[in-house]
Amino acid sequence: MSSKYKDKDGGVVLRFGGQWVSWAHTAVAYTAFLSALVVGVALHYHKIVQNEFYGYPDEWFPSVSATIGDRYPERSFFMIFIAITSGPRFALVGLWYLLTRKPGSKLPGFIASMGLVRTLTCGGWTYITSTDDHDWHDILMISYIVATLPWTIGCIALSPANPKAVKYRKCLAGAFFGTLVPLIFFFIRHKVHRVAGAYTIYAFFEWSLILFDVGFDAVTALDFETFEVSVRDVQGASKGANSVYVPSEVIEKEKEKLTGGLFSLRFTWSEALDTMADVYHGYIFWSMLTSLGLVVWYFPLWHMGISGFEAFVLVSVSPALLVGPLRSAVISNLRIIHVLSLAGVAAYLVIDPTYRLLTVGFGVALATLGWVGTLYSESSHEARFESKLLGLMVGLIMSSTAKFAWQTNNPVWPIMHAANGGWNGTGLVLGVLAALRFTRKAPLTSGSSAEGRQGGSSLLAACGVGGLFFGLHSLLSDTSTMILWGWEGFPIRGPYFSTHGWCTVAAMSAGLFVGISKPSLAGGWLPYAAGGAGAMVLTFFSHWVGYYGGLTLAVYLMAVSVPLIATASKRSPAVTFGLGFFIYIFLVLFHVWVVAYAFVPGGPLVRERTDWIMMTLMVLLGLGVFNFNASRPRRQQARRPSQSQHKKYFAVSTLLVNIVFLCAAFMRFPTNDYKPYHAKDRVLTAGIWTIHFSLDNDMWSSEYRMRDLIKEMELDVVGLLESDLQRVIMGNRDTTQFLAEDLGMYVDYGPGPNKHTWGAALLSKFPIVESKHHLLPSPVGELAPAIHATLDVYGELVDVFVFHSGQEEDPEDRRLQSEYLAKLMGSTSRPAVLLSYLVTKPLEGNYKTYVGETSGMHDIDPTDWDRWCEYILYKGLRRVGYARVSRSTITDTELQVGKFVIPQSGAESAQLEARPAEERDRRAQEHEVPEGWRFPAMFKGQGVRDHRYHVFEEPRYFH
Repeated sequence: MSSKYKDKDGGVVLRFGGQWVSWAHTAVAYTAFLSALVVGVALHYHKIVQNEFYGYPDEWFPSVSATIGDRYPERSFFMIFIAITSGPRFALVGLWYLLTRKPGSKLPGFIASMGLVRTLTCGGWTYITSTDDHDWHDILMISYIVATLPWTIGCIALSPANPKAVKYRKCLAGAFFGTLVPLIFFFIRHKVHRVAGAYTIYAFFEWSLILFDVGFDAVTALDFETFEVSVRDVQGASKGANSVYVPSEVIEKEKEKLTGGLFSLRFTWSEALDTMADVYHGYIFWSMLTSLGLVVWYFPLWHMGISGFEAFVLVSVSPALLVGPLRSAVISNLRIIHVLSLAGVAAYLVIDPTYRLLTVGFGVALATLGWVGTLYSESSHEARFESKLLGLMVGLIMSSTAKFAWQTNNPVWPIMHAANGGWNGTGLVLGVLAALRFTRKAPLTSGSSAEGRQGGSSLLAACGVGGLFFGLHSLLSDTSTMILWGWEGFPIRGPYFSTHGWCTVAAMSAGLFVGISKPSLAGGWLPYAAGGAGAMVLTFFSHWVGYYGGLTLAVYLMAVSVPLIATASKRSPAVTFGLGFFIYIFLVLFHVWVVAYAFVPGGPLVRERTDWIMMTLMVLLGLGVFNFNASRPRRQQARRPSQSQHKKYFAVSTLLVNIVFLCAAFMRFPTNDYKPYHAKDRVLTAGIWTIHFSLDNDMWSSEYRMRDLIKEMELDVVGLLESDLQRVIMGNRDTTQFLAEDLGMYVDYGPGPNKHTWGAALLSKFPIVESKHHLLPSPVGELAPAIHATLDVYGELVDVFVFHSGQEEDPEDRRLQSEYLAKLMGSTSRPAVLLSYLVTKPLEGNYKTYVGETSGMHDIDPTDWDRWCEYILYKGLRRVGYARVSRSTITDTELQVGKFVIPQSGAESAQLEARPAEERDRRAQEHEVPEGWRFPAMFKGQGVRDHRYHVFEEPRYFH
């Protein structure tokens, strides 16, 4: 095409409006997806609507991935057009950069780089399907989604003064991110709950995302009207030709509101490093504080009673030392104290458990002392104080995120090391760098000048601090804690730890920035009432209702932390934080006593009174709120705008932590790839193991070693006892999450942490159709938990019971429990297996109740006289093998395993039951049974890693 401006335009041979780049991109992108949909529906309709669980007519609309996936020719249509899309796409990103760049501003370059990342990663996940390489497909998909957030917000922040474009971007961005909520909901309904038709609804939302995503970029057509591709700007970066004039100040305020002001941040590396150091140092504090109870717990656990080491919980009252000259000395040497406190992280280098506890105690004492000294000394300067406080609280969110990524273990805890997934060395090095950066500015005050500037009471402030830190620690240091409070078994009727944990982090993040933005609101009585209501709902309700109460409480605890800590920091730290942490310790012990009542002095007085703990928590917070309102000046000084910059850095850091959490959640999403080990032989291999709270003899977390033995013993079903770790003294952990996800098993956690038991859990390669939790009669001693689960085993329903009896000292409890469980087992006519801890001698006492006519159960090996605790019972199954495997140093109890062949009908099951005892218990030699019935040979003789068949020295087999 010849130019009409040969002289003036320098011989331009082609010219067109910049908006045609946007329209070309939009048209070709939509064509790529829609052509694949049309061709796929026409040629392979029933195949592309089929998923792993259902097909037509339950599912009748294909997902995006099924449409553009591996089938020819629709995949080819998609790939051809998506390749053509890349040209206009790169041009669109380039024109957007040219339109929005400004002298001295780095933001347009950053947003353009995000646009390029999205373009490249889009090509990656579309050309590398999950069938080609599942890992790289997921990595590129996650990268695309992560880059979409800054691209979307950045485009809104950089929009020219065109009200129509801003309006469309706002609507499409809101629709895009709003669609993610129902999208995830229906995907969980499909993947976890296996609801017929849920995937079709999910598919509609997935296609909507495509429409909104491409549509968002199509809005650039309104802005590119200012461009004429010669390629040069012939009009300047002005408003659209047909736009209605709106003052640019109004547009800028609207964009500032939509983006939260994040992109008006004046970025400097110095402030960014300060923010990272504050957050990471806060993460280290929470990592050490949450590890203290865990290492203290090891000693009464192995001593089976009060050991004396429990006194180490008092180390966190170290701020009581901040009085007189000692306070000045501490505040003058905060850098030394913060660096030395990292001994709590370096404790993993200490092998001996006693000395490791000493090291952790030393670190926690200095960490608490250092943080309180820092908050006190910075309290006279609003911006610096808020930065430290935000570092502490975002550090808690980071700690919860790290625990989620490591399946409830913190990678820098002293119970972790390289052999079990720890990143202690890396964490320590980063901790030293963060501590040095954190303390690079000298404290503003070292005396009492920060005190006495407000009314109120130090005693009431201490009550608020104690309640606050206990609430944060006990409920929010792990995202699965409140979810498990409301867990009641299968079918799933509430949140699930791996798919809904982010809701807790999102609530924490929202609460924190409500508190920092509106401390007067957060410290008011109306939010307090809402927090109290949330605590009540969490305590007394299950499923989603209970979790909604927990989320309300999470928002409140994070929000009220700002006014309560700020008020306490302006008064004598020895009282507000010294006494405050003493109250915190009292609540921690109270929190232990309600479940450990059978082993501690005065325990029966608070037996099973979690409701009292929650009431005490809210009363203490109420005293803190009362003090905050009493100490507030009637007129608050207006804040200078410059002081808000640090908040934006912390907002970005919180957003990044949330993105990391979502990436971890994507990687942890249930795969449902659960395959039994010997399906051809219809064998169910079941085990029972008392795991002693997942701490081995040397105080290391034992999940990895447990996983290896369970996998090598080829267990399809395993009952775990002493498995409830969702308490402060146990680190708020959940071993079953790691085991279930790593081994490819379904998991029922059993009675939750608010049911006051030591825990019973069930892992299964077979789908758990239904499960119910029972608390057996325990008028005197510890509560006895039981799980009654129905499994779909090779198409047959089999009941599995997991049970932990009360302790030896309470014979009446154990008698009542044996009668209850016998009736429970006798209530089912289906084949059944009991995986249990019975505390009885074979053929004596309560054994005859468990094994008898009422229950209908048989002992897996009546001739095994060397048992006291663990027993496996069964009925309606063909028992073919039994083995006892030594524990090594993992726990204090062996692993017992039974092998059963599943009958193909009820009639066959009845025939098995009709056999006389002599025939049923007739022994066989290993060479007489099929290979699929045999136990692994690797544990014969000396075995491996100190695991071997013992007592019998070899497994026993039965005809």
